[in-house]
Amino acid sequence: MLPRNIPEDINIELLLSYFPEESYKVAFRGLHKRNSYKDVVDIEEKRDGTFLLGIGRNSLYNSLPEYMFHAVDRFNNIPKSEEKEKFAEEYQKQELEKENAYKFFAPIDLYLLKLRVMVRERLNEYVENNKVLIDIICDGLTDAQKTNRFIRQTLQFIPSCKTIRGDKTLLTLLLRKVFMEEGLVIDRHHETVTYRDEMPGYADGLDAVIEESYVGNVFDERTTIYDIHYWSEEDCNEDFLKFLDDINLYQDFVQNYFLSIEEVLRFNICKDEAPLRLSDDIVFNYLNYNTNL
Repeated sequence: MLPRNIPEDINIELLLSYFPEESYKVAFRGLHKRNSYKDVVDIEEKRDGTFLLGIGRNSLYNSLPEYMFHAVDRFNNIPKSEEKEKFAEEYQKQELEKENAYKFFAPIDLYLLKLRVMVRERLNEYVENNKVLIDIICDGLTDAQKTNRFIRQTLQFIPSCKTIRGDKTLLTLLLRKVFMEEGLVIDRHHETVTYRDEMPGYADGLDAVIEESYVGNVFDERTTIYDIHYWSEEDCNEDFLKFLDDINLYQDFVQNYFLSIEEVLRFNICKDEAPLRLSDDIVFNYLNYNTNL
């Protein structure tokens, strides 16, 4: 039986703990099928009582160059007179190649997923040992912060917040890990941002001193900006505004716990897809094929 009351944003590693190993199969739908909230895209119950879990994770098929599976010039030399029929025929061939590639890599993909489940279980054991310290440091979190999925994934790093604070490299690694779990890619850069506070404040009373008066201020601040590459087509749906609220809440959390008081951090949502990364150097998308290795 399918467990009841499964949260919509449940992580696949956690969901697999509900099922006996022989009772499920996993279909990798690719990151482009994953919206801002669902790691598990769909759950289908089969006639034999097993479940097919469709997850928004990349298969090895998605992570390898497209030309390994499909002809790159398939649609280039179609005669105009036969364009409609030939295009549909070639498209069906490509979809069959895609389906066969998913089937070929399915055992390997599932094995790698199970390895990630084992790592997550070990990580949970490690976090549990620090739970008392986490609860003490994060005692002042609001209910909204406690249910924020980005903050929940970051709590494991709270015992090391003193070490991470002020170290941009460690902070970037932390954020990349958290956002990678959500299928999102980030890039870091620095900008000088002009902040304005033009609301004057005047001291009341005859005995007020001049230091209590405030006439507003405009100043430039060097800000660390993380661009979040968000899938910008069908996934920008009605859940997107909730996603923005969660990001803003997470930004304040990171600012308070992992940055010094002199530093400013900002998340910027990008509508473009992240570039293909095969090494430390950025390589542009190949045939509009996006992946991260």
